[in-house]
Amino acid sequence: MPKRIIFQFEDDLDYQIQAIHSTVELFRGLSRHVDGIYRPSRTRKFGEGDPVRNNDIVVGSRLLENLRKVQLANGLFADNVLAEGNNFTVEMETGTGKTYVYLRTLLELYQEYGFRKFMIVVPSIAIRKGVMLHMIMGLEPM
Repeated sequence: MPKRIIFQFEDDLDYQIQAIHSTVELFRGLSRHVDGIYRPSRTRKFGEGDPVRNNDIVVGSRLLENLRKVQLANGLFADNVLAEGNNFTVEMETGTGKTYVYLRTLLELYQEYGFRKFMIVVPSIAIRKGVMLHMIMGLEPM
């Protein structure tokens, strides 16, 4: 009989809620351009553009101001400029519920701003350890 893995987690831990809230607040009050993908102004040809893409966010001083507010609220040094490409990271320690936070953040960003496309990068060590756990437990790799 195969062993079963039971996942237990709490969905109301303060630090998890704060991480989710911080990410959502980063985009608060920013205007967004609708580029015609969700409300087409013209018919797109097959293969033209990205069929699933987030609305363009107008970058300016408001985004930097939001970033600084979030950083200061979390006890971090505030940046004076935005990172190239407007890339942001949420970093958490091992065993703190990153997967839950990432997934719930995606849901919140979708609900609040209509974002539909995300990229999550995890360290290769974490992936390797997950695969090793599946091999030890005799489970199929994901």
